[in-house]
Amino acid sequence: MDKEKRKGSSSNSGNTTHPSKDIVGSDGNEIAGKKIVLCITGSVGAYRAIDLARMLMRHGANVYSVMSERVESTFITSDMMKWATGNDVVTKLTGDLEHIVLADYNMSSLILVYPCTANTIGKMANGIDDTPVTSVLSVALGSKIPIMIAPAMHESMYDNYFIKKNISRLKDQGIEFLEPLVSEGKAKLAPVEQVLISVINKFSNPARTIFSLIGKNILVTAGSTLEHIDPIRIITNLSSGKMGIAIANEAKRMGANVTIVYGHGSYLHLDSLDLNVIKVNSNEQMCDAVITELSSKRYDIAFLAAAVTDFTPAGKKFTKKIDTRAGKLLLSLSPTKKIIDQVKHVSKNDIFLVAFKAEHNVSNSYIIEKAYQKLKECNGNLVVANDIGRKGSEAGSDNNEVFIIDRQKKVIHLPLQNKKDVARKLLDIIAQSIHTKNPKQIGLDSNNLSFS
Repeated sequence: MDKEKRKGSSSNSGNTTHPSKDIVGSDGNEIAGKKIVLCITGSVGAYRAIDLARMLMRHGANVYSVMSERVESTFITSDMMKWATGNDVVTKLTGDLEHIVLADYNMSSLILVYPCTANTIGKMANGIDDTPVTSVLSVALGSKIPIMIAPAMHESMYDNYFIKKNISRLKDQGIEFLEPLVSEGKAKLAPVEQVLISVINKFSNPARTIFSLIGKNILVTAGSTLEHIDPIRIITNLSSGKMGIAIANEAKRMGANVTIVYGHGSYLHLDSLDLNVIKVNSNEQMCDAVITELSSKRYDIAFLAAAVTDFTPAGKKFTKKIDTRAGKLLLSLSPTKKIIDQVKHVSKNDIFLVAFKAEHNVSNSYIIEKAYQKLKECNGNLVVANDIGRKGSEAGSDNNEVFIIDRQKKVIHLPLQNKKDVARKLLDIIAQSIHTKNPKQIGLDSNNLSFS
């Protein structure tokens, strides 16, 4: 059977597209067109292969799954992986020569073993191919298709001399290992976010390396706050909280531990967020929550994206509804606390502080100057400035046009685009700054991100 015929015999070769493939490219196209074979071995971490497959697809990849019948009967079913990838799953080898179709010369872009047991590592290192996974790996080793392995086992097994020797032998053959996280007596499976980034970087230009935020603790404030005039009337603003939510979600996707202090906005289903959410109403409540978090826990980065109400009624508060028939009401206002000015003072460590500055119908030079002034006042590392008076980036919009300014007054302009894309590029900037050990400057430029 020639290669063209083998390609045609692969799963889902008909005209119908599986509904699960609707997500392909939804989070980016960094690995678009790449065919990735996801091999799953007998570890309790096998269930995490579902999330990994979906993440790879969201960034453009076409994913095919391989596992043994024993893995299917013990840890994860083929139906689950069929649902996740939209492709048929190989659980045994037949006359269709599945191992050749997937791993022969130029048939796939990458073989990824996630999770990989010590048993599979040993078989692979010694040329044993008695399962669908080891047969695929045996063919891939001969055809020189890149292989990535994410081991998972107890720490004592990982320290076994012979297992280490097998790993070393495989590394000598050019196989890449995604090192486990050793803690609590276990060599734990690498997080899916770390694997995703490793895969993206493998197929990217070295100048476009993507960095992760795995293990970083991040605090985000989002939404508006409100100040009561009387029990039912308030002073607030039109902030939707969408920018802060986008930052929190993207930071979580990059592997960070995220806490969000959320006021009011258009996002109502906070329980659905896979984040630690602290719900607040007023400026004072948000200030207390931020100070408590920063003074009691170690945070690496803080994004103060909330649109905090700048004024609150002065003097005695109205405890009952104001009667409008009483005539004219003169309301005296006092400025509220500037939460951002306290961040550097209360943090337990040298936190990376990102400020936000909104203006209305002003020039580019004006917004940059005012934002830079705010950056100096709060002793921040970056400030993100936007003009909510511009068409397409009004308060509550799904899109934003921003200027990112650092301490050297270097400016990066992101033209109007979805707030999720703005969040992703902002976090890429910060992640590279942290990894390059230069937190006082922006680390990326137009060679790395699509800036204008």
